[in-house]
Amino acid sequence: MQTLFEKIAAREIPAAIVYEDDLVLAIRDINPQAPVHVLIFPKTALPRIAEAKTEDTYLLGHLLMKASEVAATLGLTTGGYRLVINNGANGGETVPHLHVHILGGRQMAWPPG
Repeated sequence: MQTLFEKIAAREIPAAIVYEDDLVLAIRDINPQAPVHVLIFPKTALPRIAEAKTEDTYLLGHLLMKASEVAATLGLTTGGYRLVINNGANGGETVPHLHVHILGGRQMAWPPG
Protein backbone atom coordinates (compact mmCIF):
# COMPACT_ATOMS: atom_id res chain seq x y z
CA MET A 1 0.00 0.00 0.00
CA GLN A 2 1.35 3.42 -0.95
CA THR A 3 1.89 6.12 1.63
CA LEU A 4 0.28 9.53 1.36
CA PHE A 5 3.61 10.99 0.24
CA GLU A 6 4.12 8.34 -2.44
CA LYS A 7 0.66 9.22 -3.80
CA ILE A 8 1.58 12.91 -3.82
CA ALA A 9 4.86 12.15 -5.63
CA ALA A 10 2.91 10.09 -8.19
CA ARG A 11 0.49 13.03 -8.62
CA GLU A 12 -2.43 10.92 -7.45
CA ILE A 13 -3.12 13.48 -4.70
CA PRO A 14 -2.69 17.22 -5.34
CA ALA A 15 -0.24 19.27 -3.27
CA ALA A 16 1.38 22.71 -3.33
CA ILE A 17 4.86 21.73 -4.52
CA VAL A 18 7.69 24.11 -3.66
CA TYR A 19 10.64 21.95 -4.76
CA GLU A 20 11.26 18.71 -6.62
CA ASP A 21 14.19 16.75 -7.98
CA ASP A 22 14.78 13.08 -8.81
CA LEU A 23 15.04 12.06 -5.14
CA VAL A 24 12.92 14.40 -3.02
CA LEU A 25 9.74 16.46 -3.08
CA ALA A 26 8.86 19.48 -0.90
CA ILE A 27 5.25 20.55 -0.35
CA ARG A 28 3.39 23.06 1.77
CA ASP A 29 1.82 21.47 4.85
CA ILE A 30 -1.99 21.44 4.69
CA ASN A 31 -2.18 22.11 8.44
CA PRO A 32 0.64 24.62 8.99
CA GLN A 33 2.06 25.04 12.50
CA ALA A 34 4.04 28.17 11.59
CA PRO A 35 3.73 30.93 8.98
CA VAL A 36 6.02 28.82 6.79
CA HIS A 37 5.55 25.06 7.10
CA VAL A 38 6.90 22.83 4.35
CA LEU A 39 7.41 19.07 4.31
CA ILE A 40 10.28 17.57 2.34
CA PHE A 41 10.46 13.83 1.83
CA PRO A 42 12.14 11.15 -0.28
CA LYS A 43 10.09 10.02 -3.26
CA THR A 44 10.83 6.41 -2.35
CA ALA A 45 9.28 5.16 0.86
CA LEU A 46 11.47 5.00 3.94
CA PRO A 47 9.10 4.54 6.91
CA ARG A 48 11.12 6.46 9.50
CA ILE A 49 14.64 7.53 10.41
CA ALA A 50 14.98 4.61 12.84
CA GLU A 51 14.64 2.21 9.91
CA ALA A 52 17.27 3.88 7.74
CA LYS A 53 20.14 1.68 6.63
CA THR A 54 23.71 2.43 5.63
CA GLU A 55 22.66 2.41 1.97
CA ASP A 56 20.28 5.32 2.74
CA THR A 57 23.18 7.61 3.74
CA TYR A 58 23.32 9.49 0.41
CA LEU A 59 19.53 9.97 0.34
CA LEU A 60 19.47 11.25 3.93
CA GLY A 61 22.29 13.72 3.25
CA HIS A 62 20.56 14.88 0.08
CA LEU A 63 17.29 15.31 1.98
CA LEU A 64 18.88 17.54 4.63
CA MET A 65 20.86 19.59 2.12
CA LYS A 66 17.73 20.19 0.05
CA ALA A 67 15.78 21.10 3.21
CA SER A 68 18.36 23.82 3.83
CA GLU A 69 18.12 25.04 0.23
CA VAL A 70 14.31 25.10 0.36
CA ALA A 71 14.44 27.07 3.62
CA ALA A 72 16.73 29.61 1.94
CA THR A 73 14.42 29.84 -1.08
CA LEU A 74 11.53 30.53 1.30
CA GLY A 75 13.46 33.43 2.88
CA LEU A 76 14.05 31.71 6.22
CA THR A 77 17.85 31.87 6.42
CA THR A 78 18.14 35.32 8.01
CA GLY A 79 15.57 34.90 10.76
CA GLY A 80 16.18 31.20 11.28
CA TYR A 81 14.06 28.10 11.03
CA ARG A 82 13.53 24.69 12.58
CA LEU A 83 13.91 21.27 10.96
CA VAL A 84 11.92 18.48 12.63
CA ILE A 85 11.90 14.72 12.01
CA ASN A 86 9.28 12.78 13.97
CA ASN A 87 9.94 9.10 14.67
CA GLY A 88 7.22 6.79 15.98
CA ALA A 89 3.93 7.53 17.70
CA ASN A 90 5.46 9.16 20.79
CA GLY A 91 7.62 11.32 18.53
CA GLY A 92 4.55 12.71 16.77
CA GLU A 93 4.81 10.63 13.59
CA THR A 94 1.47 10.45 11.79
CA VAL A 95 2.59 9.37 8.31
CA PRO A 96 4.88 6.30 8.08
CA HIS A 97 7.12 7.89 5.44
CA LEU A 98 10.23 9.79 6.52
CA HIS A 99 9.79 13.53 6.11
CA VAL A 100 11.37 16.69 7.43
CA HIS A 101 9.24 19.60 8.61
CA ILE A 102 10.70 23.00 7.69
CA LEU A 103 9.16 25.53 10.09
CA GLY A 104 9.80 29.26 10.14
CA GLY A 105 8.45 32.76 9.99
CA ARG A 106 8.06 33.14 13.76
CA GLN A 107 9.99 32.65 17.00
CA MET A 108 10.12 28.99 17.99
CA ALA A 109 9.87 27.98 21.65
CA TRP A 110 12.04 25.38 23.35
CA PRO A 111 11.23 22.85 24.45
CA PRO A 112 8.46 22.30 21.91
CA GLY A 113 4.99 21.43 23.22
